[in-house]
Amino acid sequence: MPSRRFPIRISILDRFILGQTLSPFLFGIMSFTVILVAGDLLFRLANLVIQNGVSLGVVMRLFLYSLPRVIVLTIPMSCLLASLLGFGSMSSNSELVALKSSGISFGRITRPLVIAGVFVSVIAFAMNETIVPLSERVAANVLRYEAFHTIPPIFKEHVFIRDESDGALQRVLYIGSLKPRTGEMSDILIQEFDGGKISRLVTAARGNWIDGSWWMYEGQVFDASIPGTVSSLFSFERQRLSLPMTPSELGAGIADPSEMEITELYALIKNAALQGNDTTELRMMMHLRIAIPWASVVLVLLGAAVGSRPQRSSSSLGLGLSVMIVFAYYVVMSILKSLGEAGLIPVMAAAWGPNASFLAVGSVLTRRANMLG
Repeated sequence: MPSRRFPIRISILDRFILGQTLSPFLFGIMSFTVILVAGDLLFRLANLVIQNGVSLGVVMRLFLYSLPRVIVLTIPMSCLLASLLGFGSMSSNSELVALKSSGISFGRITRPLVIAGVFVSVIAFAMNETIVPLSERVAANVLRYEAFHTIPPIFKEHVFIRDESDGALQRVLYIGSLKPRTGEMSDILIQEFDGGKISRLVTAARGNWIDGSWWMYEGQVFDASIPGTVSSLFSFERQRLSLPMTPSELGAGIADPSEMEITELYALIKNAALQGNDTTELRMMMHLRIAIPWASVVLVLLGAAVGSRPQRSSSSLGLGLSVMIVFAYYVVMSILKSLGEAGLIPVMAAAWGPNASFLAVGSVLTRRANMLG
């Protein structure tokens, strides 16, 4: 028997809806990128040339390395503009009225956009976890060492190092603070693993680099081989730390939390919590890294509902309205972020609150648009 194939088929209606929004989406990427670049990035780069004498070659590289972060920010804005202009155009041309008169609900009309919003959100999240951290790290190094010709910073916080052997995790070293120039460290926590499970914990109040070796002071060793229990084995005043890196190498290889991937950030949070440090800011950063890309789905739904209202459609009006909605979104996000970091509301509620509130508004407007049909 011949094999049956089940190709993915897109209906004529879905192709029509997506076709109405593709051009506005690309227009939004370019427009919002220009707005963000002109409003902030170009100003800072111009200062580097004029005030610091940085060469144009270095400035151009910084510009290119900064673009991925800007583009990720513009994706939710562009989704909003695409749905707002696309549905605004269909509304002004009475195409929405014709579709509803044919018995097609507003929810069915918006379905391809919501699916496309989910797809775009996944892409934005993937970019945020791969391209953006790498480009930010490279841009930071270019700015420090090629533009300003500086040496590694004096002080770094929340340092963690993973040791793996044949793909298996052997040890995680967490350092609360490190001075790369002198090799002084404090708040040390070592997690040793056996077969993927924690077997031993080592803590030390401070450490230092002496005569080519790392040493820890005022520490304790705990047995954690039995799940759910931790028992003290012994204390020590001074113990050698096996770490094949010099202070300068260790300092140069440390990534800022904003340049980390989600898995690295999560490991940093766990280590900081075990050490007893406040992890509110780090947890807020991690949740926002997940929540912001999903704003594309929320803003697509909101833009479709607003754009479907009877109005005169124009790119300038849609762009202005999109800027106002996006501004409102980021104002709400900033307020909730401040409340979350202050401990007044849970971190998860602060990070996901903007998406939830704008999704509620979009759902109400969608129901109204459906009833108007």
